[in-house]
Amino acid sequence: MIEDLKQISMRLKEIREINGISVESLAKEFFIDVEIYKKYESGESDIPVGVLYQACNKFEIDLTALITGEEPKMKVYSLVRKDGAPVINRRKEYEYQDLGYNFIGKKAETFLVKVDPGSVTEIVTNAHEGQEFNYVLEGRITVKIDKYDLELNEGDSLYFDSGCSHGMTALGDKPAKFLAVIFR
Repeated sequence: MIEDLKQISMRLKEIREINGISVESLAKEFFIDVEIYKKYESGESDIPVGVLYQACNKFEIDLTALITGEEPKMKVYSLVRKDGAPVINRRKEYEYQDLGYNFIGKKAETFLVKVDPGSVTEIVTNAHEGQEFNYVLEGRITVKIDKYDLELNEGDSLYFDSGCSHGMTALGDKPAKFLAVIFR
């Protein structure tokens, strides 16, 4: 997990440097404090998905390439078999499986997300461009969107403006799994 974050941080720094942009300039463009941004690039702090999206849009790269270091290859379809999606451990609280990782030019990101109960002591929120759809497959979660706290159970779905500050945690004593689809 920590190694995954370090790899993503290293790729983010490398792409910024290749493009000849200073930390200060990029942090200002992304509306992030310079010291916080430096922690993202050093791997000392989790990088919010909103920052990853901003970087992908800025540098015209695919999120898969930034997260995994590999370019997507499929143009017509991308079939991912059960348990065949790469696991992305960006944050210790969440386990992401990228369900469409190998498709070129995606207009949406699809993740199977697992959250263990008690792993999130305080809901950390982030925001990013686009819209998001969450569908709870197992367990229960609380989703915080701006000032709203919403409880979702198995079979519940939620569609929202992901530009609004949002985050989630598992409820109860068993892990929660949900499908997250992020539209650009």
